[in-house]
Amino acid sequence: MITLYGFPASRSLRAAWTLEELGLAYDYHSIDMMAGEGQSEVHLARHPDGKVPVLEDGELVLFESLAICRYLAERYGETSGLLPASPVERAQVDQWMSFVVSELEQPLWTQGKHKFALPGERRVPAVLPTAAWEFQRALAALQRRFSGDDWLVGGRFTLADVFMGHTLSWAVRFKNRLPLELEAYRERCMSRPALARAVEREKRAAEPE
Repeated sequence: MITLYGFPASRSLRAAWTLEELGLAYDYHSIDMMAGEGQSEVHLARHPDGKVPVLEDGELVLFESLAICRYLAERYGETSGLLPASPVERAQVDQWMSFVVSELEQPLWTQGKHKFALPGERRVPAVLPTAAWEFQRALAALQRRFSGDDWLVGGRFTLADVFMGHTLSWAVRFKNRLPLELEAYRERCMSRPALARAVEREKRAAEPE
């Protein structure tokens, strides 16, 4: 049985979304990051920094959302299209996922850390305008390459869209403005039934027993 350790509205949603797109059976174990559960001895054995997501699949224990989602799609999603069969299109999926985590996501997470995630005494509100500027710069780079098609690679929904759609929704949550064509794209991603199931799965797992 596959087990996913996560926390609602975090990067773990990418992994739950991928699992739902693949139609896989899995257990979802909620780690209350706000209550410090990530720093428990048990969870630190899964993730060296006590973060989420973490995936267990048999003997494999895997952290980092990009690695988790790519592993799931490669191992279980041969016919799903999440990772295209074409080496060229697969490289394009990797390209966009790398862009998301290295360029687009980083200034957003800087905003998140200095708005709510870090301890109060570690937050530096003065960095927020710079982070917003960095995000808009990365967004402009995305616009230069965004074709306006329904999906990023090959006209089909792939892992690139999981990562891009999730991260653009972070942007909206942190009150960053998106151009109309990217907002329309984000809404297409958010309308996926698999995403709705993943959100509900996270919500149920986080409810007190």
